[in-house]
Amino acid sequence: MKIKKDDMVQVIAGKDKGKEGKVLSVDAKNNKVLVEGVNIVHKHSKPSMQNQQGGIIDKEAPIDLSNVMYLYKGKPVRVGFQGEKKDKVRVAKIDGKTEVID
Repeated sequence: MKIKKDDMVQVIAGKDKGKEGKVLSVDAKNNKVLVEGVNIVHKHSKPSMQNQQGGIIDKEAPIDLSNVMYLYKGKPVRVGFQGEKKDKVRVAKIDGKTEVID
């Protein structure tokens, strides 16, 4: 996976285009990411024992991995891998150059 938990990303498509946030979770099987403060949906909840009041709850919904780009030094960049299987590292591709992310 090119995007990991706690990475800063920018949304490049959809209703929240241009927004930035931290990745809260990654679903590799479905290629979805949950980004803090992005793709907010309203969930209607009935009153229950845990939630006596009920009402409308705002929460983040997952968005497709292809709709986000990694932020490196404040700029959205493409991410790739370099090295063999054991020594593989993530790199940011900036203007034809590659810089190691982690």
